[in-house]
Amino acid sequence: MAKLTIQDLKKIKEGASKEMSLRDEAGKVKVTVHMGTCGIAAGARDVMASLMEEMGETDRKDIRVVASGCMGMCSSEPNVTIEIEGEKPIIYQHIDRNKMRQVFKRHVLMGEVQTDFALAKM
Repeated sequence: MAKLTIQDLKKIKEGASKEMSLRDEAGKVKVTVHMGTCGIAAGARDVMASLMEEMGETDRKDIRVVASGCMGMCSSEPNVTIEIEGEKPIIYQHIDRNKMRQVFKRHVLMGEVQTDFALAKM
């Protein structure tokens, strides 16, 4: 096995730091992907993968991504909840990879609620 260089270690540290910041408690935006059994069966893993790809393309440090269990609305899975500080949370339903990209770019980054996919305001 090849020895790691200082540059290799720095790269690993940067990647781990960025990954950890996604789960940090600080942040004005929280994106929850509901990943109960029903959500996973409906495609929540693909939704999370798409979200993580979008997160990788932004330098925003105030966005926290979390996974949670089922919210009890199995017929509308995959569900994603967007919580922006000072605003009412929005639950999105029937989310797929492309819809997640749109919700992230338009709602999370630009503040435009995507009413076509919204299930409810809480």
